[in-house]
Amino acid sequence: MFQVKLLQDGIFEIPADALMYVGDEAKGAAVRAEKAGAGTPVPVNCFLLRGGGEAILVDAGTGSAWGPGLGHARAALAAEGIPPEAVERIILTHIHGDHALGLFDGDAAYFPRARISVPAAELGLFTDEAARAAPPEAQSVFDLAKKLVTVYAGRIDAFEGREAYPGITAVPLPGHTLGHTGYRLETPEGEVLLWGDTAHLAEVQPRDPRIGLIYDTDPEQALRTRKAALALAAAEGLHISGGHLPGFFRVVPVGEGFRLEAL
Repeated sequence: MFQVKLLQDGIFEIPADALMYVGDEAKGAAVRAEKAGAGTPVPVNCFLLRGGGEAILVDAGTGSAWGPGLGHARAALAAEGIPPEAVERIILTHIHGDHALGLFDGDAAYFPRARISVPAAELGLFTDEAARAAPPEAQSVFDLAKKLVTVYAGRIDAFEGREAYPGITAVPLPGHTLGHTGYRLETPEGEVLLWGDTAHLAEVQPRDPRIGLIYDTDPEQALRTRKAALALAAAEGLHISGGHLPGFFRVVPVGEGFRLEAL
């Protein structure tokens, strides 16, 4: 049983040209045109879990890497009375900058005692030098993974299977990245699924899961994952949150899509 606290790292603006409609480029163009060049602000979150006397993070925010508009999760953590050295475990949903750059203080570890749990499929891909033939825009993720295994050498637990950590169940959610993973855990308010970047846009993607973003490595797989995760949460009464949702929600089926209701 865990207490869960959302720590907002800041606000990121998704540009209109990042929107797509999976399987239909004409509709994608219409979705982008509807935004008329305007960005969509979304939060960047990580999560503090308290249970069994331990302080655990799911993801770590951006740290100081993305400028003054972000990086506020550190202050939020301090406001909870938890200094960096008190964090014993950090569990990553995936290795993107807005989830993992907060692990670092320059070229050193920001969390001097923490062990890092990361899905083995995710770490394996982004530390595979042969896979660096990926598009140039993906190279920063390989650089980030290399820094992770260097700075936290000896403190990384690459896990396979469903147990990410005692009491925390891994839920594979591929598509955004190959090893993208969510986590289920029990809280006093009910069972929670922290689903990482399964959906970024709380208003539109549940209603029409085909609306996607170019940040998804495999948009078709991300679509299948998004639909399955929404259906799972609705069927099992899970509370959800994630890296870019403005709080905690329940999922309600509506026609062929879903609606997120704030808790």
